[in-house]
Amino acid sequence: MNIKEKLLEDLKEAMKAKDTLRKDLLQIIRAAVLQVEKDQQVTLDESGVFEILAKEYKKRSETVQELAGSDRTDILEKNKAEMALIETYLPAQLGEAEIEELVRSAIAKANAHSARDMGAVMKVLMPDVKGKADGKLVNTIVKRLLG
Repeated sequence: MNIKEKLLEDLKEAMKAKDTLRKDLLQIIRAAVLQVEKDQQVTLDESGVFEILAKEYKKRSETVQELAGSDRTDILEKNKAEMALIETYLPAQLGEAEIEELVRSAIAKANAHSARDMGAVMKVLMPDVKGKADGKLVNTIVKRLLG
């Protein structure tokens, strides 16, 4: 069962169980997938769906950061719960050591020597880390190693 089928099955289960949080989140994700497919006139593969999941996760993460310290605990808790649900669909995230290893490999492949070569390194690296690592963390590691 691919990720799109799993999302649909889980949506059906959430509707039967009357789990409104899960149902609403899955409808949002499925709508985002269908919108991208319609706009680009393509059928998304696993990595495309994971990219959308990562974007949805990032939106909620930014909301949590913005509302941290405010008294809107209802919104904070909802976003945290949605983030936990999205994590169940995302592939396992790479650790910092694994990312650093991939970055070193990409630097060698791109024959990079300075920060000016960062674009070439990212071009080699991104297919390996897309959806599996936070872009900001990858960027930070690349900058540090190219220093």
